Amino acid sequence: MFWKKQAKKRTVLFVDDDVLILQSLERGLLDESYNKLFAKSCKEALEVINREEVHVIVTDMCMPEMTGLELFRVVRKKYPGVIGMVLSGYGDDTGLQNAVEQKEIFKLISKPWKFGEVDFESLVRKAIDQYNLQFTRYSQH
Repeated sequence: MFWKKQAKKRTVLFVDDDVLILQSLERGLLDESYNKLFAKSCKEALEVINREEVHVIVTDMCMPEMTGLELFRVVRKKYPGVIGMVLSGYGDDTGLQNAVEQKEIFKLISKPWKFGEVDFESLVRKAIDQYNLQFTRYSQH
């Protein structure tokens, strides 16, 4: 119960230039208690972030105007507490692996994935937990 109360206060932004992926995410996460926002491009994601409080970003890696990793880097300059997750068909990408190792992104999820095969819902909840943990740490100082 406590988790659901905390999650209702959190917002996750999903970014992918493939509208079908966004629709799949929206349907698959319908029962999740956190707020869900969706953007079809990095530009749109930045617009959303400038008007809404976002705690976790789940983004595709390969998009036309910038990569998901570049999006995180831009966002984290202004909002350093945002937790990032990347969906990528290139899990062996050295840059992505380094970003995970350096804790620049919270989790790398290999594409293609399907609800049920990858516990996607649980991974997003863990990202929210990570945000809550760091938020609690910072607010105690």
